[in-house]
Amino acid sequence: MIRIDIPGGKSFKLRHLVSDVNGTLALDGNLLPGVEEAVSALRRDLHITLLTADTFDKGRDLAASLRVELHILNPGGEREQKAAFVRQSGADSVVAIGQGANDELMLKDSALGICVLSQEGNALPTLIAADVLAPDGVAALQLLLHPARIIATLRK
Repeated sequence: MIRIDIPGGKSFKLRHLVSDVNGTLALDGNLLPGVEEAVSALRRDLHITLLTADTFDKGRDLAASLRVELHILNPGGEREQKAAFVRQSGADSVVAIGQGANDELMLKDSALGICVLSQEGNALPTLIAADVLAPDGVAALQLLLHPARIIATLRK
């Protein structure tokens, strides 16, 4: 668990990390440099699940290399599937990371939503739904490894 107390704001007891894959932690189906190391460190404190439509058919290999859970979405209604997964995981203890249009609701429904800037682009509604914007997926993961950065960003 990662506990984060925001002065003048919310307190978080994060137990689950739910992340989009392509555009967030991977580009064209390949993990971004630094993701594997950050995920390895986070596995000590968080249960990690990758949610993906598996556009590049590499989800199973990526999840196996990261040693995390994988949930492949059914075609159609991906936004709703991701949000439902967050709610079923206990939304008040979930940190979600994403950047695409189908990530909007999961960021909105999670306790802490992190939108990442992506080479694939960003969906504006997803950016607005987030609590924090990170420059890339690795930086988003690093925020969780260094929670004082989140405190500095969200304090009021």
